[in-house]
Amino acid sequence: MRILLTGTTGQLGRALMASLPAEIELIACDRNLLDLADVDACQSLVEQQRPDWVVNAAAYTAVDQAELDPHLANVVNGDAPAAMAAGLAKTGGRMLQLSTDFVFDGRQGSPYQPKQSLSPLGVYGASKAAGETQVRKVLGDRAYVLRTSWLYGPVGRNFLLTMLSLHKAKAEAGEQLAVVADQVGCPTSSLGLAKACWQLIQRVRQVQRDASSGEKLPSILHWSDAGVASWYDFAEAIGELAVDAGLLQQSAAIKPITTADYPTSAQRPSYSLLDCTSSWEALGLEPQHWREALGSVISVLASD
Repeated sequence: MRILLTGTTGQLGRALMASLPAEIELIACDRNLLDLADVDACQSLVEQQRPDWVVNAAAYTAVDQAELDPHLANVVNGDAPAAMAAGLAKTGGRMLQLSTDFVFDGRQGSPYQPKQSLSPLGVYGASKAAGETQVRKVLGDRAYVLRTSWLYGPVGRNFLLTMLSLHKAKAEAGEQLAVVADQVGCPTSSLGLAKACWQLIQRVRQVQRDASSGEKLPSILHWSDAGVASWYDFAEAIGELAVDAGLLQQSAAIKPITTADYPTSAQRPSYSLLDCTSSWEALGLEPQHWREALGSVISVLASD
């Protein structure tokens, strides 16, 4: 099975490559090989390579910068996935489009179901919503969307690695670390998300082989680790577990603040918890609680 993977230098891309199943021939595309700002190149590469799947793990993820450069965000997150889908429409392949909790506005105060209407607050969320919609429109039942939330891992740029640096600096200076406490969701380990992506592709193959069963996988899925947290909760856990693992000598004291205390260019959903129950069942995977998953990632960092 040939799979074209975008975003190979990102935190999810690297986790996907590290956990690559043995039977897969990978076409690995970093930004040098495929610039998602070049829409024509996206379609051409897919038509040339003729993969069985495109796994689109690349994205424009600078949430605040997207407000200042909406054109680029919309090209990378909306037009490029649509172009890859158009290539697959000609060659017969399938697509896994990674998406985000930011396609919802966070105003309902209860976990979001996979089939709920999209209501993004800002440019980033709107661009990702457009990518989902266009890919599904072009490919129909050969398109799968997997939404996640608060992604972090042992590499890349993410909240975990930022907090580890801030914990160290603030603790050494004897200063408090201020973290937003009124935005609620769930952290997701890139290691667990990578496993879910490969499992989805394997489950699609299983269902194809046993067509007589009548089983059909959902085309929109949610994946996060289990539980719920605020950014403040996440930051507290990072400090605590990093000290336990020997990554930090001590953690900083954390002061909870409100979103209003930390203004940003982009408005963020105050409650973006994804209901993953049906997706966990469809994939046949047991989720880890987010603290347990965080401990596993910190253990990886401590062993490096």
